[in-house]
Amino acid sequence: MNKKIAVIPGDGIGIEVVAAALTVLQKIGKTFNHTFAYTKGLAGGAALDALGVPLPDETLAKCRESDAVILGAVGGPKWDMNPQQLRPEQALLALRKELGLYSNIRPAKIYSALVDASSLKREVVEGVDLIVVRELTGGLYFGTPRGIESRDRELVGFNTMIYSESEIQRIARSAFEIAMARGKKVCSVDKANILETSQLWRTVVIETAKEYSDIELTHMYVDNCAMQLIRNPKQFDVIVTENMFGDILSDAAAMLTGSIGMLASASVGGSVAMYEPVHGSAPDIAGQNKANPIATIASVAMMLRFSFSLGREADAIEKAIEDVLSAGYRTGDIYTKGTTLVGTREMADHICQRIVS
Repeated sequence: MNKKIAVIPGDGIGIEVVAAALTVLQKIGKTFNHTFAYTKGLAGGAALDALGVPLPDETLAKCRESDAVILGAVGGPKWDMNPQQLRPEQALLALRKELGLYSNIRPAKIYSALVDASSLKREVVEGVDLIVVRELTGGLYFGTPRGIESRDRELVGFNTMIYSESEIQRIARSAFEIAMARGKKVCSVDKANILETSQLWRTVVIETAKEYSDIELTHMYVDNCAMQLIRNPKQFDVIVTENMFGDILSDAAAMLTGSIGMLASASVGGSVAMYEPVHGSAPDIAGQNKANPIATIASVAMMLRFSFSLGREADAIEKAIEDVLSAGYRTGDIYTKGTTLVGTREMADHICQRIVS
């Protein structure tokens, strides 16, 4: 198999974790006789510094011409005071919109070797295996009107949360399809007791569920879901929710696994999917060989499985990660007494060594 991949390292530790993930992908290519060609592009702060825009047209064109996109992370305090349209995060929003990536799939599965690395008790997190399906191109992050303006001699900031029936239908179907291959349970998360958008959300999800008679559908308010993720996360199989709620809840779910550095994601819906770790650019440890590359490496496994239908190869990466963790190797974010501390590059090397056909 020959595949062309657009690679956007981004900012901060994005550069290091993407390099580590590509090392693992190269090992997959050699082991299973595949060829992966890479075309690199700038986005985020790196693009702002070089070209003055968060997402250059050239980078977007490279993504559209590729079979998949790997993204590291964008952002950092250097650009925090930029005007809204010149923030690094605008690159993410633009990529999602322009590539039609409306469904973000974020698995949160705890590795058996990391049960004690979680900040929660073993009996709470052991066996956790859930997926957050987050709507990615609607809601507050994209709604208009939005802005900051002067009213009655003071500044007022405003955003618009808006969802259409078709947007809700398609993300609900995405969650139901994923659940059909898992435990056939979907929990739809909203705030229907307060928000009209959530009232429509719940109505449309219930109606769409009639197409999936095997699915057990439940509903939960977002504040209760945040609590339940900490209290009893094993009750969840697939969670589906809108953009902002999903952004928050998926980060909470990440910590069940011991570190946000463990959580991979896939953004799908268009002809070209994008794969990225959930974590940010972590500028405080950038360039120090301290970052955990497992989330990005696991994102590559998702790419192999979802975009390229290479399930055996994805399994090989996931098993190698499990084996390395079972052998006691840890980056700083998941290190505990009695384990072996390694850096970003070393973690990738250990995973490569355990990949077999």
